Amino acid sequence: MVGVGAVAGIAVVALGLVLTPGPNMFYLVSRSLTQGRRAGLVSLAGVAAGFLVYAAAASAGIAAVFTLVPSLYTAVQVAGAAYLLWLAWQAVRPGGVSVFAPAEVPEHGPGRLFAMGLVTNLLNPKIAVLYVSLLPQFVDPARGAVAVQSLVLSVVQIVVAVSVNALIVVTAGSVSSLLSRRPGWLRVQRYFMGAVLAGLAVQLLTSRARPA
Repeated sequence: MVGVGAVAGIAVVALGLVLTPGPNMFYLVSRSLTQGRRAGLVSLAGVAAGFLVYAAAASAGIAAVFTLVPSLYTAVQVAGAAYLLWLAWQAVRPGGVSVFAPAEVPEHGPGRLFAMGLVTNLLNPKIAVLYVSLLPQFVDPARGAVAVQSLVLSVVQIVVAVSVNALIVVTAGSVSSLLSRRPGWLRVQRYFMGAVLAGLAVQLLTSRARPA
């Protein structure tokens, strides 16, 4: 069965990634600010469905492909680290734009909102990196069925990500107003997120783990 350390580890990684501005956060915040909390929550349901697709793929043994072709796994590992470092730079670079800055987006109905949330998550490179490169590092074949472990860890990630995103959706208006009045807080947030992403990239590059 999955160890407590693995659960805690993937929870910390999931928290660090969900708090880092990316496609999901930009989409959810923009919807919440321009179309209201309900639209943001419907969009979040689509994002959650995307997580379930990734979880199913992980449990089905997507990591086995990389076990058979180690060089492919190494390439994905390096590409994932490079993407995380790029996100880190985007967070700290001069002139960076806050994810909570209001952006004009057209209004859509519930079905379109759900579908766009789903597609945004499925095409989110950050989530692909999480499931392909980071999550397998917490799976220990010695503890039993790899598929079950992957599923449990995926559920932990989904609970963390959906909970935090829901909080972001319902507080987007208040946070946007606060940051617009106190730009110093925004600067701290950007550098903190940049450090988290850089740390994850270093962990990914220095890890010798291979998917089971």
